[in-house]
Amino acid sequence: MGHHTSQSADLNTPLSSLRGVGPKLCEKLTRLGLHTVEDLLYTLPHRYEDRRHFSTINQLKPGEPGQFRGKILNADEVPIGRGRKKLFEVVVGDDTGQMLLKWFHYRRDWMKKNYTPGRIVQVYGEVRFYSGRREILHPEIDFNDATDSASLRILPVYPLTEGLSQKQLRNFCQQAVADYADSVPTHLPEWVMKKRDLLPLNQALLHCHCPPVDSDFLCLQQGQDPARRTLVYDEFFYLQLGLTLRRQGVQVEQGRAFTLEHRYTQPLAKALPFSLTAAQKRVLGEIKQDMLAPHPMNRLIQGDVGSGKTIVALMAALIAVENGAQAAVLAPTEILAEQHYNQFHHWMTQLGLHCALLTGSTPKSERQTLLDGLAHGEIKLLVGTHAILQPDVTFANLGLVIIDEQHRFGVQQRHQLRKKGHNPDTLVMTATPIPRTLSLTLYGDLAMSVIDELPPGRTPITTRIARSSQRPQLLDFVRRELDKGHQVYFVYPLVEESERSELKAATEAFEALEKELGSEYSGGLLHGRLHPRDKEAVMDKFKQGQIHYLVATTVIEVGIDVPNASVMVIEHAERFGLAQLHQLRGRVGRGAAKSYCVLVPSEQCSRDGQQRLNIMQSSNDGFVIAEADLELRGPGEFLGTRQAGIENFRVANLLRDASLLEQAREDALQLIEQDDFLTSPQYYAVRETLKQRWGSRLELASVG
Repeated sequence: MGHHTSQSADLNTPLSSLRGVGPKLCEKLTRLGLHTVEDLLYTLPHRYEDRRHFSTINQLKPGEPGQFRGKILNADEVPIGRGRKKLFEVVVGDDTGQMLLKWFHYRRDWMKKNYTPGRIVQVYGEVRFYSGRREILHPEIDFNDATDSASLRILPVYPLTEGLSQKQLRNFCQQAVADYADSVPTHLPEWVMKKRDLLPLNQALLHCHCPPVDSDFLCLQQGQDPARRTLVYDEFFYLQLGLTLRRQGVQVEQGRAFTLEHRYTQPLAKALPFSLTAAQKRVLGEIKQDMLAPHPMNRLIQGDVGSGKTIVALMAALIAVENGAQAAVLAPTEILAEQHYNQFHHWMTQLGLHCALLTGSTPKSERQTLLDGLAHGEIKLLVGTHAILQPDVTFANLGLVIIDEQHRFGVQQRHQLRKKGHNPDTLVMTATPIPRTLSLTLYGDLAMSVIDELPPGRTPITTRIARSSQRPQLLDFVRRELDKGHQVYFVYPLVEESERSELKAATEAFEALEKELGSEYSGGLLHGRLHPRDKEAVMDKFKQGQIHYLVATTVIEVGIDVPNASVMVIEHAERFGLAQLHQLRGRVGRGAAKSYCVLVPSEQCSRDGQQRLNIMQSSNDGFVIAEADLELRGPGEFLGTRQAGIENFRVANLLRDASLLEQAREDALQLIEQDDFLTSPQYYAVRETLKQRWGSRLELASVG
């Protein structure tokens, strides 16, 4: 193994050792996040240019890139318009015609010296038609007049070019490949390489940066060539290997095997005013199986807005309580924590069980009493925000951890909460439907349950787009709904970040609506600057029906339940992401009345924004919307967070490479199921690479 380390050490060579990289350039490369030769090797071209053919000038078509050879006929500076500005023009000709080349940025003396009439040049660029003549702006020029075939090749085009020219970046990458690619070792198991038709890594890197002349160009452009596929696969394979091992590692830990006592779960099932849907029952069955097993549960429940996750979570909590343990529910915001608390508290009191709420605004005096009750085990269920994670919050016997909207918490926080018990069971809930590709990377270490049907009595919501010019009709429609005794939400996005303007924008919108709708309807205003107690009061009035319509900034996005609300109007709708729009829409349609969601775009709504609203209008299915959202925004923005392990893909692209992700997952599982994976010398290199890539994030004593 010794020689392998000395070889791969070369990959950490700083870029300053490349020819042509001085201190100034080095600083630019550092700014782009490029520090070592390895970084450069993994900076892959994002597209290619086909330079394998020469055309004659008369074959070149406007709007298309082309390459030709010709002789310089004349070259000179030309004034632009009446001002002092000039551009540099060169006329090049061959036997079939002439082409005008233009530069707006140039070094005059250099141009004069090099563009001499009679000289033969090679030209590449996109032809355009301008006032009757064909021309190319800022073409790429090659002065080697040899007609050798070396100039016929597929050229890589790199992203990252802040202050770097394509030429420089190309040159550095070529150098890195030539001098270092061979020392990149391949550590994928032999059988995987054969099964998936992969190249050795050094060859894959070489082919990505310098594609062979006989490559399939279309395949290259789409990123489906064997070289790129190999690099992406390699990345996914180690990600999936780590996630699978982490999941296995959890199964190796000793947890608690709960038993089913039915002491509280049965009475609750009887007390509920509705029966559970088939999907809820199925998911509950999966949870029970996990809780009865001797190792800790690690399960993710995905369910669209209103699919009834809370009741499933409550049932799980009761199983823990029946076994003498406590449960904790962690929510991302106070308003959500309060919401969960109200639901849990309602049912638990009926069963004679003690349930408490802990947030940042819990008064000091109450907090102490609460902590005592928790430490002595009187409080069976604690609902709260990050406040639960503070060191002085201790449980007598924490057996189940429930985390809501996990993507707003890092893996770290999940860990912190689990440490408050002895390997407790963990249940993660999310109402953000996460497309399969993403969940395989984000939650690959969790088992997955999906509640995929809505409870009976939920009416599908009709979604419409209304232009601002249709405001009178919209208000008429709202009045008609209000006259039927229904209630309405108006939601405004926050345009500016500052607190004052949020208040101002919300208040102005509210006052305008009061005027428009008239005094026979009473409205309420909810915004982020309100004290939690005042928010509570406004929400209560709305729930009781004393307020007919509610004007809100996005504080209502998740989990608020007012069955009588039948219309959701979203102003400047294109400012929201799809997931957010879907969440907001899920606030209506909770009662028996036919419900509507009206999306009002701003005047200056972009094409992109319009596309999002069209998707909303055409689908009610959270998963369809999530897939579309992921495609429009890409994973980083879709999650709104820099998730551990997601953003660090060097070459993979979750959308384009979904099928490779599935393959890598399948192969990683197959490898780990081999008894000797952790011990056999044959897989030593795979295990070493895994440790390198995952660093301390694996938390597995058993990977040796």
